[in-house]
Amino acid sequence: MRKRKRRSPGGGAALTSRPRPRPPPDTRALDGHELKAQLLLARGKGAGPRPTEENLPRLLRLREWGRCRNSSFSYGERSLLSSYFLPNHEAFADSYPQKAFCGLFSPDGSIFVSACQDHTLRFYWWREGGRLRPFRCCRARDVGWSVLDVAFSPDGAHCLYCSWSNYVHVYDIYGDGDTHTALDLRPEERRFAVFSLAVGPDGREVLGGGSDGCIYLYDREVQRRTLKVEAHEDDVNAVALADAGGQLLLSGGDDGVTRAWDRRCLGQDRARPVGLLTGHRDGVTFLHTRGDGRYVVSNSKDQTAKLWDLRRPAGPGGLEATRRAVARQSWDYRWQRAPRRALTSPPLPGDSSLMTYRGHVVLNTLLRCRLAPPSGDGGGQYLSAGCATGAVIVYDVLTGRPVRRLTNHSGCVRDVSWHPQGGALASASWDGSIRLWTYQDPQDEPMGEPQGGDPP
Repeated sequence: MRKRKRRSPGGGAALTSRPRPRPPPDTRALDGHELKAQLLLARGKGAGPRPTEENLPRLLRLREWGRCRNSSFSYGERSLLSSYFLPNHEAFADSYPQKAFCGLFSPDGSIFVSACQDHTLRFYWWREGGRLRPFRCCRARDVGWSVLDVAFSPDGAHCLYCSWSNYVHVYDIYGDGDTHTALDLRPEERRFAVFSLAVGPDGREVLGGGSDGCIYLYDREVQRRTLKVEAHEDDVNAVALADAGGQLLLSGGDDGVTRAWDRRCLGQDRARPVGLLTGHRDGVTFLHTRGDGRYVVSNSKDQTAKLWDLRRPAGPGGLEATRRAVARQSWDYRWQRAPRRALTSPPLPGDSSLMTYRGHVVLNTLLRCRLAPPSGDGGGQYLSAGCATGAVIVYDVLTGRPVRRLTNHSGCVRDVSWHPQGGALASASWDGSIRLWTYQDPQDEPMGEPQGGDPP
């Protein structure tokens, strides 16, 4: 029988529970992997032992002298240049009367939406130069505790949201009225929540992860639930689409396992995952993909994020090792500090992850992490993670080391979102605010104005 965990609102771990010093990241699995070569080439660097070294002044001189191809920077050179301008400065902030749970840019980056515990969705226009301009808000429906996740339709015209409710709602952003469409998932449990949402590439199918351990598919065209799969032994905290075609589905749960499902051969009576990712010692809180059908990053209550190649499934004994590790957890991440052993635990048997990232604190709620878009900062070489200390941590994907620590929030940062074109990073926090981070030359910083910088 699936182990049930009692959930209740709130969170009480102190903001001062920052991780202690730990050994350097183990890069051996990633050093020999093709992803490293791809990311280096995307930044205009070679993957060999002597990569081509470029710097900002030299690239600018080459363009000035007309020695760049087509008199402009290449894609790799643009990616390399963007890595010099990672967000380090708070460019915009907005405050709410209660905790902010979600913040997300639309697929084209023209809109930003936030979801707050006051049951309100707030929409902002994106403005060049790192500004957000409010243009619409709506009262969310059927909300219990808070809106837990939001997602955009592929065309950016609709916003989907979920909560402690049997329904996922679809809001028409540009409609003349306050139009919400309810999608009934018809769960069997009386008390039910959808913790995570994903929308198919054509906007027709909606994927949800439920508190009953099941994943749900809803077809908006036929207006009914088309699939319910018993996917995990506990809450499904995260779902994602791994590929651009929406055929490879991912789910992550409180059982510590991420499962991959092939939509083409998935049925309620023959639901078997096509892959398992094991290695976390506690529940998975979030999943984010590059959309290429290969790479996914997971965040976990074991105080780590992990990068995976979906073509490298769990090793022998991985599932059983994860089950044992999760069963041994005797602390509650909502109220207590992480045990010391979580900060330095060795890899589990069967851990097939490419990299493990440590440096952010996962407490209080289902904190999130997201990969930078390949077309954005550093050619996709960065990972941002919300932290219970009130910080946003930015990691270098290849080295595993933090390269930015953005610190103006006073409560745990639950959600982070990169702008699709790069150059900006948004955060939503339980201090009742959203913040937009962009790059500013430190020499131009007004005296006394706080900003995020490199980690201490």
